[in-house]
Amino acid sequence: MKYPEFFNNIETITLQDDLANFLGAVEDGIIEFSYLDIVKTAGHSCPTILGAYLMTLEGLKVLYKDELPKRGEIKVEFKENVKEGVAGAISNVITNITGATKDTGFKGIMGLFSRNNLMSFESDITSNVKFTRKDTNKSVEVIYNPSEFPPKKEMQELMQKCITKKASENEKLEFGKLWQSRVEEISKNIDKVITVI
Repeated sequence: MKYPEFFNNIETITLQDDLANFLGAVEDGIIEFSYLDIVKTAGHSCPTILGAYLMTLEGLKVLYKDELPKRGEIKVEFKENVKEGVAGAISNVITNITGATKDTGFKGIMGLFSRNNLMSFESDITSNVKFTRKDTNKSVEVIYNPSEFPPKKEMQELMQKCITKKASENEKLEFGKLWQSRVEEISKNIDKVITVI
């Protein structure tokens, strides 16, 4: 499988999952997610999917400091309705990483390991997403703003040609390269696009 090389340069997210450990899925329940993993489940790479990944990466770093984040033990809140804007796409990425779901996740075993009711929408927050540890109730909020890295004019023009089926094969390839070039630029400037509060 071929994909842009910069995917490999984005920091991975490592968590400990008690359910995975209990069921013998992975040794000690240690699970690592890469940006490529998320691209495969999302089906594409874009500023929104990258943003969801980076918000989770940076938010969990601050929330857990030197500890491994506990998958299935993290509450996630969004300001938006799940059907509003890109909230649904972002929530899918964060569900994949944290295990948190609203009501479609694993219901648990004898009261343990439930992932339902760990995600909520239309919460009273000012950020993009809020992460809360179930064990300590400590929270962080994360803001993602990639506006400093807008699409290049030629990318917008090529997108229009691709959508209207007027683009040549070379133009289609060039559009994809320009699109991922923007994603790469954002990935190299995490300190400018992510704020944890």
